[in-house]
Amino acid sequence: MSPTTLPAGLEHGHVTFLGAGPGDPGLLTLRAVEALANADVLVAEHEVLDVVRTHARQGVTVVRTDDPSSDPVPGVGTPQLAVVDGASTTAAVPAERDAAHLVMEAARGGRRVVRAVSGDPGLDAYAAEEMLACAKAGVPFEVVPGVATAVGVPAYAGVPLRDAEGADVRFVDARTASDRCWTEVGASDGTVVVSTTLDSVAAAAGELVSAGRKPDTPMTVTVAGTTTRQRTWSATLGTIAQTLKQAKVLPSPEGGRPVIAVVGDRSAPAQRDQLAWFESKPLFGWKVLVPRTKEQAASLSDQLRSYGAVPHEVPTIAVEPPRTPQQMERAVKGLVTGRYEWIAFTSVNAVKAVREKFEEYGLDARAFAGIKVAAVGEQTAKALIAFGVKPDLVPSGEQSAAGLLEDWPPYDPVFDPIDRVFLPRADIATETLVAGLIELGWEVDDVTAYRTVRASPPPAETREAIKGGGFDAVLFTSSSTVRNLVGIAGKPHNVTVIACIGPATAKTAEEHGLRVDVMAPEPSVHKLAEALADFGLRRRAAALEAGDPVTRPSERRPGARRRRSTT
Repeated sequence: MSPTTLPAGLEHGHVTFLGAGPGDPGLLTLRAVEALANADVLVAEHEVLDVVRTHARQGVTVVRTDDPSSDPVPGVGTPQLAVVDGASTTAAVPAERDAAHLVMEAARGGRRVVRAVSGDPGLDAYAAEEMLACAKAGVPFEVVPGVATAVGVPAYAGVPLRDAEGADVRFVDARTASDRCWTEVGASDGTVVVSTTLDSVAAAAGELVSAGRKPDTPMTVTVAGTTTRQRTWSATLGTIAQTLKQAKVLPSPEGGRPVIAVVGDRSAPAQRDQLAWFESKPLFGWKVLVPRTKEQAASLSDQLRSYGAVPHEVPTIAVEPPRTPQQMERAVKGLVTGRYEWIAFTSVNAVKAVREKFEEYGLDARAFAGIKVAAVGEQTAKALIAFGVKPDLVPSGEQSAAGLLEDWPPYDPVFDPIDRVFLPRADIATETLVAGLIELGWEVDDVTAYRTVRASPPPAETREAIKGGGFDAVLFTSSSTVRNLVGIAGKPHNVTVIACIGPATAKTAEEHGLRVDVMAPEPSVHKLAEALADFGLRRRAAALEAGDPVTRPSERRPGARRRRSTT
């Protein structure tokens, strides 16, 4: 069969063999993201599924090739594909040797298939077999390279594989290496990168010593590389077994986890201490609770990830329409008819509420023509800009109602043809802004644009983690987030670092029996995240100066006393 002739049912099907990298979603290439966005079927190994899944389009069929919990496929070559929740699934999954049949079946009927593997497809033996199967069947395919695990993990561990001297670098898969392979790398004096498992590291070190490497040759071992679960141990070929034992990682029920070991002078601990950029991030591995609405938490979570944290979003407030929408409807019509001189937005939710009402009436940002627009802070201003509206007034100082009033001009009958301000806001908002505007001579239409209600309790597992010290820190961005989190999930454990956006929020936290460790220098969620990162950095520096291991707050000994921070 010629490569251009497809078997019946496979007309115009296409397969992309895609390297998902070693684990960090940020290491996906632009070409990989493009291929995922156009896929009809995503066939992925379970360890990379979460990495690639977020870039797939809505409605894609997802199949895991090596899910140990799945039942065998009834009939090799006839995998059952299904869609769950309109986005993804794993149906029955064949053994690894049958993945080629699964890929071919997925391509049937002209579907675009992405076959995702960890690391790089060129270093995956199974991927090579599947490519050959596609070639024999006349199924067109392409390869999107990824960051090889054996290269990416050492880079994240601070272990360069080569220096100016250009020493030889050899790669060994200990799971398939022959005696001849060990003999060859043992005779070399270059760097050896060994792909192995946690429970086989000592055996691999023994093979290298038996093949001629000196027992005092430096060795680093990295597990869960490029992820926030990454851990690296430095030792020698002769001491690695004892080092892992002292670290209580062997024996372990997770001993079969894949690891990357680097053997050679470049893995020396003294050098790694200076180059371990990833594990030295200020909040590396910290599990941080973000109790906000999901829409509000997105940018904050991204910032926390940049510090090495693992954000866990728990909505504490649900936003609902007002019980009586007539007032909001009259105010929006008033915007169009010229009733107002100003409109003031005090939250992102207020922008969203007005925008939704505009869309309901078929309006857009042009309806704001001739009206002055105020935003209480940078996040609200960004929401307006995304709507197509550039605010005329944003506080130059404190981002709050008080800060907005400091910059708000008094009503001037000569220059202001209209004396009325439209203030869409929450049903539980304070009267500070209304009273201040009235003092400045303005008439205010104080309109309930949305209601804030307490969100449903999080899952039991999350509640237990909150109360049991499973989180390293929690960020409180308002007094209501304190009250609502305690109300729906319980009080955070005393080992959890408490960070508050300002004095009022801190006071509420203390009233609920919480000790505040971190306070933002100004009322901004991003400044709050920065303050928490500074706290983590100082905590790390203090541990290193004292010669203590760097641990996360949740790793403190049960019952250990907690020192009050002066932050």
